[in-house]
Amino acid sequence: MLIIENVTVRIGGRVILDGASAAISDGRKVGLIGRNGAGKTTLLRLIQGQTETETGQVQYSKMWRLGAVAQEAPGTDETLLNTVLAADVERTQLLADVESESDPVRAAEMHARLDTIGAYAAPARAARILAGLGFSDEAQNRPCREFSGGWRMRVALAGVLFAAPDLLLLDEPTNYLDLEGALWLEDFLKRYRGTVVLVSHDRDLLNRAVDSILHLEHGKLTLYSGGYDTFVETRDMKRALDAAQRAQQEAHRKRFQSFVDRFRYTASKARQAQSRIKMLERLKPIALTTAERLAEIRLPQPEPAAPPLITMENVSVGYVTGKPVLTQLYARIDPDDRIALLGKNGNGKSTLAKLLAGRIQRAGGDMVRARKLVTGYFAQHQLDELDAKKTPVQTLAVARPLFDETTLRTRLGGFGFSGDKADTPVVNLSGGEKARLMLAMATLDKPNLLILDEPTNHLDIDARDELLSALNEYEGAVILISHDRRLVEGCADRLMLVADGRAQVFDGDMEDYRRLVLSAASNSNGPARENKAVSKADLRRGAAEAREKLKPLKSAMDKAERDVAQLHTRIEEIDAALAAPNLFAKDPARGEKLSRERAETARAFSAAETRWLEAAELYEAARESSI
Repeated sequence: MLIIENVTVRIGGRVILDGASAAISDGRKVGLIGRNGAGKTTLLRLIQGQTETETGQVQYSKMWRLGAVAQEAPGTDETLLNTVLAADVERTQLLADVESESDPVRAAEMHARLDTIGAYAAPARAARILAGLGFSDEAQNRPCREFSGGWRMRVALAGVLFAAPDLLLLDEPTNYLDLEGALWLEDFLKRYRGTVVLVSHDRDLLNRAVDSILHLEHGKLTLYSGGYDTFVETRDMKRALDAAQRAQQEAHRKRFQSFVDRFRYTASKARQAQSRIKMLERLKPIALTTAERLAEIRLPQPEPAAPPLITMENVSVGYVTGKPVLTQLYARIDPDDRIALLGKNGNGKSTLAKLLAGRIQRAGGDMVRARKLVTGYFAQHQLDELDAKKTPVQTLAVARPLFDETTLRTRLGGFGFSGDKADTPVVNLSGGEKARLMLAMATLDKPNLLILDEPTNHLDIDARDELLSALNEYEGAVILISHDRRLVEGCADRLMLVADGRAQVFDGDMEDYRRLVLSAASNSNGPARENKAVSKADLRRGAAEAREKLKPLKSAMDKAERDVAQLHTRIEEIDAALAAPNLFAKDPARGEKLSRERAETARAFSAAETRWLEAAELYEAARESSI
């Protein structure tokens, strides 16, 4: 068991943890959540013994092996596969010792231990983990130094997952993963046998991969059972209950105090007054936990533009002449399109995004842009290009020198930079605030085509929800690359798969794509592959068969949902008619008719809503069982 007991940590005079306590049972998978800056990373450091406490202590079994992703990504001449294998320190040491062991009894014991820990099957297991995180067979045998920092961090993650520690600590592991890697990690963690403490802002990961939520707020820890959505419901119910109890307590306090004030010095009532005073002393105020203020995100609305915004016919694009990254691109983008680009990192998603944004030029084919096309482009690498000494106002002023200060501050206010925050140097901004600043810059010209390449890496859960709401209110076209499945599902109505040098419409939804990714990963076992890989045609056929089985249930659910929407609309129309002044005086027959129709429609609405909920439950249950 992991026990965090009355822990207080102060950094730079600021209290990060304030008498925080929690107990996590063996084998639990816990999502550690809290606003940016709440102290989640500090708590992980504390568990690892890298931070000292002012009071309290952290305890766990001395037999436990603890694992966390190293901050320094490996950049050696060792191959990726050997680097991951070396993460299992016991296996590495035993293999070295057994070679030089002269005592046959001792050597036999070593071989027995190697067999127990699965040392000889380890290369296949390490290869499967690397494949799941996006490394091909060829890549696994290349040296680490040939890969960029983001890919090396994947190797570091693969190493700690391969080592299979008893207590696994993960701090935002999906930040350097693509959607495919995030889906694979989710499935891996669901099956992991050890205890996991996971810091993540990925709502789907927190709903699917953990069984508990540890909430860090105002320096305190509260443990909730269930995933993130259950946590939100439970927390909101608790806040409502606390508020009700607080109101009831204040009513009691008011009555007691009134009695004391009236009869304190009345001899016949003195004893009763003293009793009320003692009761008042025992009434400890109920502290109310208020929701922290959430900085908003408002995207400026674009000017209308006639379709299409962009058309492509047989377009190719790349960075080196004669070596295109993508070929045979055919697409039409209209003002109301919401398109998510799927595919592993390195397959060309960002290249396609840059082409659409006009950051690189096509190598061949025909590409036509609308005369009134205005593009806004956000990419993670832009955060590193910000001038740390400048404030948000100054940053925008450099980008658009003709804008007056009032306009710049108004734009910044739409992204949470109000008051002094707009005058804070970039160096003092959090990662999430820098991401908001880049979103403000990307939308300065009120684009009618907004291209977002991993916009959520530094945003917490609430900020991601704000971004999703802002995108749904935005009236322009959106091209989205994101490993946040909730954002993709909530924003995109078209999916495009970028793979094998092509970009084609994906025929299915995100559940179909999840099955495709996990099926491919389970059949990619690296150099020691035991099963023949499923062909893409087989995967597509399997996804199609699964969709065919689910089709009747989905049709029933969709029909019920349409019925609910139509009946709701009719109820609103009737209510509007009934609200007309003097309706029953002017036309009592019509008023009576509308009233009867209102009652009948309300009953039909209730029945349709029940059918919809039942159909949705059946569909979700069938979909889960088919995964």
